[in-house]
Amino acid sequence: MDKRITRIFDLLPYYEQKFKPKADVLAGKENGDWVKYDITKFREIVDDISYALLQLGIEKGDKIATISNNCPEWNFIDFAVLQTGAIHVPIYPTISEADYKYILIHSDVKFVFVAGKELFRKVEHILPEIDNVQDVYTFKTTEGLKHLSELITLGAENQNAEKLQNIKSNISADDTATLIYTSGTTGKPKGVMLSHANLLSNVEAVYHIFPVDEHCKAVSYLPLCHVYERMNIYTYIYLGVSIYYAENMGTIADNIREVQPEILTTVPRLLEKVYDKIIAKGRKLKGIKKQLFFWAVNLGLSYQAENKNGIFYKLQLSIANKLIFSKWREALGGKMRVIVSGGAALQPRLSKVFTAAQIPVLEGYGLTETSPVIAVNTLEPEGLKFGTVGKVIKNVEVKIAQNGEILVKGPNVMKGYFKDKAMTAEAIDSDGWFHTGDVGEIDSSGHLQITGRIKEIFKTSMGKYISPALIENRFKESAFIDGLMVIGEHHKFAAALIVPNFEHLRSWCRIKGINYTTDSEMITKKAIINRFKKEVDHYNVYFGDYEKIKKFELTDHEWTVQSGELTANLKLKRNFIAKKYQDKIDEIYKT
Repeated sequence: MDKRITRIFDLLPYYEQKFKPKADVLAGKENGDWVKYDITKFREIVDDISYALLQLGIEKGDKIATISNNCPEWNFIDFAVLQTGAIHVPIYPTISEADYKYILIHSDVKFVFVAGKELFRKVEHILPEIDNVQDVYTFKTTEGLKHLSELITLGAENQNAEKLQNIKSNISADDTATLIYTSGTTGKPKGVMLSHANLLSNVEAVYHIFPVDEHCKAVSYLPLCHVYERMNIYTYIYLGVSIYYAENMGTIADNIREVQPEILTTVPRLLEKVYDKIIAKGRKLKGIKKQLFFWAVNLGLSYQAENKNGIFYKLQLSIANKLIFSKWREALGGKMRVIVSGGAALQPRLSKVFTAAQIPVLEGYGLTETSPVIAVNTLEPEGLKFGTVGKVIKNVEVKIAQNGEILVKGPNVMKGYFKDKAMTAEAIDSDGWFHTGDVGEIDSSGHLQITGRIKEIFKTSMGKYISPALIENRFKESAFIDGLMVIGEHHKFAAALIVPNFEHLRSWCRIKGINYTTDSEMITKKAIINRFKKEVDHYNVYFGDYEKIKKFELTDHEWTVQSGELTANLKLKRNFIAKKYQDKIDEIYKT
């Protein structure tokens, strides 16, 4: 990595000097049109916001929050805040009012930037109770609220390049750049302090695995308030990649086809949905077309890295790629070179089939506390191994503790938890090892495999330990299952709460001539329950007797962030789900 980049805001002058001018350094959609920013405009806006913040009295170490979906304005605030020496506190747009209140008070935020009216409503009632918040600005014009343009104008009228440069020169790589509150599956959010050096060490460790350059585009949809996508954005800027922000989850497929990106970073959930839709379309085909489709899919599912399948397989795959997989690539814009997946466990079958279709999927692993990447698969020789999260990145050490926990040491490890020395000491031991809470192992080829989380592993009343994540990931391969949670702590056997894939269930009912009424009524039908039992029996064969799902209950709606079952980064809130479905759990274990 270029030695001139020691603080995050150093990326912008580096970009301007390194790459040829282009109109779309950043792009966001407004009223159906892409609004693009070149590097000159990008830097000008950032500097004017910095000048305005200084005019408003912002000093080094002050906190400024953003509550927004992905958009170029988010980046403007991010860089502007950082080059004044202040600390950026990005907050998820999907959290509860109680969490908003806790974070805004706990972090001592002085200014808040919100996307617009809709998100402002989430904090409108609590702001009068928060003395430390001085003012609120919006990105979209909202009646009664100050707009970002007012701040930019204030900065343009009060430019002081010398003062800003002096402030920047006194910001060190080890200064805190951001305070990220982890959503957590239990308890209050924890404020993770990450320095410029933490985040840039991750950029340095991963940029070479992205097979893209200044002529390429990326579509971004994962929340910028999460460190995973934020670090990816810094990496794109370092590589000169144009960044296009998807409008929302509903439009991402259209945005990808329109932009034709070479790279996408994602979480497994999106890939699962894409794959399910592709398979659903395949099932609607007739005759030879249907046979060819599933021949290609099954071929892809048996793909092995490093050309280990042999010459005959390679010949077959080339035919499958021309006849079937070429359409998959077209659906993803036709230029996709790589998809990087993180945030949760990826089903190995998905990385296999997409990679076979010449859309390589690289799975990685990390936490907010590690900026975030710890390990990642690559396209380098022996760099890709399905079912693992890849090899540990350079400059980072990993060791496996006696209880199987993954411990990490390196320049990516956080400075600590804000205002919580006790919790910091619990997470980072006296030898500097960060305790991830994840359980894993490193195989003979140096690839890291995650086998569960310490807090999630439970013991049955028969004395057997069960790692639910491994079982859940396997069962989610079923087209009938959208999600599930394995239960059974202190009980004789493992069981599960299962969320049906209602779209697939409707399709199956049509084929079987079963009249579909409502989701809640259908999950009580004997024929439906029996079909799910067949699925459970099929996937149980992969597990030992004590791990098998002996009983299950179906839920009548999809689990989402909004309905409370998932965290902002789409992990199960196990305690919440257990309480919500206590009656179903009681039903499972009543005899």
